[in-house]
Amino acid sequence: MRIFSGIQPTGTKHLGNYIGAITQYVAGQDRGEAIYCIVDLHALTVAYDPADLRAGLYDLLAVLLAAGLDPGRCVLFRQSDVREHTELTWLLSSVTSYGELTRMTQFKDKAGSARELATAGLFFYPVLMASDVLAYRAQEVPVGDDQRQHVELMRDVAQRFNARFGDTLVVPEHRIPAVGARIMDLQHPENKMSTTTGSLEGTVYVTDEPAAIEKKLKRAVTDSGSEVRRGEEKPGVTNLIEILAAVRGQTPEQVEDAMRDTRYGELKGAVAAAVIDYLAPVRERYSELRADEGNLETILADGAERAREIAGETLADVRDRMGVGAPNRVLPTR
Repeated sequence: MRIFSGIQPTGTKHLGNYIGAITQYVAGQDRGEAIYCIVDLHALTVAYDPADLRAGLYDLLAVLLAAGLDPGRCVLFRQSDVREHTELTWLLSSVTSYGELTRMTQFKDKAGSARELATAGLFFYPVLMASDVLAYRAQEVPVGDDQRQHVELMRDVAQRFNARFGDTLVVPEHRIPAVGARIMDLQHPENKMSTTTGSLEGTVYVTDEPAAIEKKLKRAVTDSGSEVRRGEEKPGVTNLIEILAAVRGQTPEQVEDAMRDTRYGELKGAVAAAVIDYLAPVRERYSELRADEGNLETILADGAERAREIAGETLADVRDRMGVGAPNRVLPTR
């Protein structure tokens, strides 16, 4: 089983990122050949500061390592260090339709009403994401629920390529966590917890101090009534139950049973204590890892070398199938 996933180095990573993606990455090291990419090229599709981008990449890498990613057990690299991603993106554009890209929800959301002013990079983002995965012939893609549409597109692209040029690319499957796939903003539980658009008070960051975590969770919005249970009319309580279930490794039903006779305040306290314990190992390791940027660059360079070996083979096969460049065989001498 080959597993691939990418994560953007923008913003400070929060509890939703940790539950929905990072913990899956760590578990993937025990389930198969795990390949993880910090996708800095994707971060160029919206306005950004170059210095912040570099700093954010190191911040993210330190969090991933602190969470348990081991460069000896997985391939961990920076997207821009492996140029096969961008070349494959152009090649796969020949089997991706304009109509498909116009229907992508993420483009609509990020472009907003100023769609005519959105960058071509933002529009083309899903093709680069497809190339990220298809370059490694990965069978599985751990993603959050909001990325389901992107995985469907890359599946369509792979199938279309294979139908036209012959079996070359692996059609991947998504892996979405059963619990905690969508952690919501604590102040606006109708919205997903977000690095860029969420509220500061409603977002628990992975590196938050215990006091900050407790304060945010104890101020979390709840709902009318007093019963601790999930329901469409109780988005705040439902979110707290989902969080507690995810960090305890339980089902939401088990949490509901355990908290049935408690009040909202007790629920918030239990969630705060559980989240503080859950994130403590990462917070304790993070600072030491983040301080050594030389070591972080060494890890990225080693990972990129290993990634290029895999992606290079796929790219050579794709070029050969498409009739691009010299044939992928030894040519006779004249």
